[in-house]
Amino acid sequence: MTQLVLYQVVGFLLGLIFGSFLNVCISRLPKGESIGHPRSRCPQCGATIRWYDNIPVLSWLFLRGRCRDCKQPIPWRYPLVEVAVGLVFLFAANRIWFSLFIEYHSNDVNLSDWRWSAISLAILGFLLIGLMVMDWQTFTLPNAFTLTGIAIGLFFVCTQAIFLGPNEDQVLLTKHSIHLSSPGGVTDAGNVFLTGPETLIFGRIAAICGAAAVLLIIRWLYKAIRHREGMGLGDVKLIAMIAAFLGFTPAILALFIGVLFASLYGVWLVLQRKGGPATKLPFGSFLSAGGLIAALWGNTLINNYLALFR
Repeated sequence: MTQLVLYQVVGFLLGLIFGSFLNVCISRLPKGESIGHPRSRCPQCGATIRWYDNIPVLSWLFLRGRCRDCKQPIPWRYPLVEVAVGLVFLFAANRIWFSLFIEYHSNDVNLSDWRWSAISLAILGFLLIGLMVMDWQTFTLPNAFTLTGIAIGLFFVCTQAIFLGPNEDQVLLTKHSIHLSSPGGVTDAGNVFLTGPETLIFGRIAAICGAAAVLLIIRWLYKAIRHREGMGLGDVKLIAMIAAFLGFTPAILALFIGVLFASLYGVWLVLQRKGGPATKLPFGSFLSAGGLIAALWGNTLINNYLALFR
């Protein structure tokens, strides 16, 4: 158990560091600014933030949520993003520890799957939290996150395919394929199958295209019926990114959760008289939240749902 706590602490601290960098991305990417230069500055007075005022969470607490120079409030968003990324990295560390110390003696479990899952969870969580906040604040989903995320997801799938064992994930298409070459002549071409790498890579590409197609169709139908745009292409690229990391079924689960959250928020706005049928919602934020839930607990939710029909 001590080793588990050590993994969790290291994962959480590493997540805090990445969360601090994510705050820079959230502040600058929607504006088209560089994330490398200049150094972090106070958005109110423009003063350069000192290194000891840039320690994740702790600096915000020590400064009591205010800039050292102008004393203006520092938004809660900064420590919340850092803690959120820290928790995602903690979950990823849990998976790595589980694969190393719990499943090590089992011959029925592919440990590399757990490790790839842990790494992809950390990266996907980083991207989704950033997109969630950016869309909520600016109604934008930068390509630097969505398109780059799709590329990273495909890279992980290709890398994972390299380490597949012999005949692992192989799919048999036709058993004992027989071809009549001429009257009385029979040619047995053997079995027709897709190798494990082909199945994994082509399946994930199909998942990306399929998930994107679902939102494109919804977008087209809404425009045909309402004669106005109801969904941006950023949302299409976002669900494609989720599918690149998780696959088609978890991406659809993320879409379902996102629609549910967005609907509840829309109803709340109507009840509070703060919105109506034409109110613009940051759907990408809700879809990102759905993707995060699908990444953390998607398999459990899907299996429990399917168990209802057995």
